Amino acid sequence: MTATEQKIATTKTLKSVAATPVPATLATPPAAPAPVAVVKAASKVTAKPVTKKSASIVKAKVKAPARAATKASIQPPAKPLVKPLAKPKAEKPVKAKKPKLVRDSFTIPKAEYTVLDELKQRAGKLASPAKKSELIRAGVKALAAMSDMAFLAALKAVPAIKTGRPSKD
Repeated sequence: MTATEQKIATTKTLKSVAATPVPATLATPPAAPAPVAVVKAASKVTAKPVTKKSASIVKAKVKAPARAATKASIQPPAKPLVKPLAKPKAEKPVKAKKPKLVRDSFTIPKAEYTVLDELKQRAGKLASPAKKSELIRAGVKALAAMSDMAFLAALKAVPAIKTGRPSKD
């Protein structure tokens, strides 16, 4: 090959290297010294005769910085050191806990039981229907609100009865 043929082959090789498509990730100019590598590769190619082996070396040297830049652009961006302030949470209204219920049975004389039924009807006539358990609870509150003397008087007015289940007379 003559010197002019070598120069023509070198320029064709450089044009083919320059004509290779640039990946979309390299649309921004890389921060690495990629142009310097191309200039160095071009100066080395002009000094040596062009062969297939030397042309592939030039391509490899030109593509190497592009690969490094591609790997760097794939990495996710660094997380910010400062965390954004959390919005203050609206306080939830505190739910009142339901009182634990206790189920109990007791013995009551028939006369007092009929009084409970009369009090239920009386509450219904006053537009406030009540259950037997509500009446008993109201009675307990009324007893708790009494003075000691009034409480003792109410207790003595109630006769003591035998505990347990009544007989089947």
